[in-house]
Amino acid sequence: RFWEADTAADTALVTEALDRVGIAALEPRTFASLSGGERQRALVARALVQQPSLVVLDEPTNHLDIRYQLEILSLVRDLGTTNLLALHDLNLAAYYCDRIYVLQDGRVVASGTPETVLTAELLSEVYGVTAEVSTHPKTGAPTVVYLPEDRTARQKST
Repeated sequence: RFWEADTAADTALVTEALDRVGIAALEPRTFASLSGGERQRALVARALVQQPSLVVLDEPTNHLDIRYQLEILSLVRDLGTTNLLALHDLNLAAYYCDRIYVLQDGRVVASGTPETVLTAELLSEVYGVTAEVSTHPKTGAPTVVYLPEDRTARQKST
């Protein structure tokens, strides 16, 4: 609250949120002194302190190594809230999201479950890349493998 001092309950919420995202030991440090990944985790903790029913996160895994990407997305998934995330990593989106919305030029061009949205055709159309999409045998989630441009085709065009 802007004009009010923090209460003991506020402090408890902050402590719990920092612990949930695994940065309780960083509490004495200033935000400016944190690494990029630590800042992302602190921002998730900041959202948790508000006790929201809807959490909106823009690239919450940016600057995090893969372990922390998985931990943050698992944490967000298990919050018991409705979550809206902007993610560029389609494999993470496929595993952690119930619904995916694909945007092109600011417009929704596809929406639905990861299984219905993530297709090689859509990825080619929207992103201009060649990809293979298969179902991961252990997770059951779609898995996207991006294929580099064919070198022989590139050499012929030059």
